[in-house]
Amino acid sequence: MSTVVAGPQVLRAAEWSAREAAHRSRARDLTAAHRERQSRGQCHPVEDFLFDYYTLRAGRLERWHPGTGVRLSPDGATPEDLARLDARAAWRWYRTTDDGAVEVDAARFVADRGPALSRLLTVLRATASRPAHLGCLGLHEWAMVYRQPPAERRHDLPLRLGAEGTDAVVESHPVRCTHFDAFRFFTPAARPFNRLQPTRESQAGLEQPGCLHANMDLLHAALTLSPACPGDLLLDAFELARDIRVLDMRASPYDVTALGLTPVAVETADGRAEYVAAQRGFAERARPLRERLVDVGEGLGL
Repeated sequence: MSTVVAGPQVLRAAEWSAREAAHRSRARDLTAAHRERQSRGQCHPVEDFLFDYYTLRAGRLERWHPGTGVRLSPDGATPEDLARLDARAAWRWYRTTDDGAVEVDAARFVADRGPALSRLLTVLRATASRPAHLGCLGLHEWAMVYRQPPAERRHDLPLRLGAEGTDAVVESHPVRCTHFDAFRFFTPAARPFNRLQPTRESQAGLEQPGCLHANMDLLHAALTLSPACPGDLLLDAFELARDIRVLDMRASPYDVTALGLTPVAVETADGRAEYVAAQRGFAERARPLRERLVDVGEGLGL
């Protein structure tokens, strides 16, 4: 029996130009407040976190990629379309085909970035294979300020329970952080409280899909897989990470009321229930995005 291999999807100029414009409009709506604050030299501790943590510029979100297996045809192109297509052909990891279309150069991308992409796919697959654990209660943020002098805190916000009250929460609740990139910011005094001691090497063995930071990091995965990652998937991952960051700070030890946010008091039974319900919802939102990112990687032969 012969196997039929599907060819690339070909988009005529009217279609790819419309998708490109729609993506740029959506991205600019998502980054408008950040760009406005940036122009004033201001930084919001919740809304601007993703740009700082992932070293992300608004313009990178605004650049549309069709993903692998899609060719942008010059058929029906206006002079403006052709100019944009020619510019895209010069972007890193793009190429021009024999018939004048432009597409992602998947082979070159994998040749240049293969080891990093393979490590990423290993973590994504491992995380997707596990059930979600929802018992961490966001205590990673509390452990990051445990017995920490005020001048060393990441955010210039008061602690909702004060320093002693914050320390008491860490000392009296089980800390179950599985995420290395959260754990590495624990204060030295807080690290022994964690039931696990995550490392970069153990990441694939510990990541689980209930973790807020593992789901926030789908944005990092989408950025790492660009330009193979389609633009809509990148923006979906950004929106998920943005919404997770809000919960992350609402459940943190910081008093976020001045930012217009209602705290989630995880030191109480009601707060714990609220946090777990929100965490479960984010895990459900993240699942199809993680699956799509794995598909992108597998489409590259990884």
